Amino acid sequence: MSSVCPICTAQEEDVLLQTDNLRVIAVHDETNAPAFCRVIWQEHVSEMTDLQPAQRDEIMKIVYRVEAAMRRVFSPAKINLASLGNVVPHLHWHVIARFTDDANFPAPIWAEPRREAAVRLPEDWPRQVQRLLLESL
Repeated sequence: MSSVCPICTAQEEDVLLQTDNLRVIAVHDETNAPAFCRVIWQEHVSEMTDLQPAQRDEIMKIVYRVEAAMRRVFSPAKINLASLGNVVPHLHWHVIARFTDDANFPAPIWAEPRREAAVRLPEDWPRQVQRLLLESL
């Protein structure tokens, strides 16, 4: 694995919210997940337990806010929350809206597609989610 962290060096992200400690981005390059956000801890740490309790509360509060905003914008069948980091060991949470007509439902988005996706989302969904995130600050 490269010693350069792609999350630390990321550029041209679609940032929906940014604080001193974290940022929320809309993810546009996951083919099987058309409604996908990441909550990223700014400092390069790998695990939730690398954070102080107040920092853990801070990141989870934002994860829950992103979930709530995505539920309002999409009315999905389910929201998936995941913190993996096996490929990129930089603390981040995936917040993924799932739909019964997405390519993989009910399997994980990273599984082999079961069908062609029929999900149609508003083109401005990142701005809609962003407005809701900023509303509740």
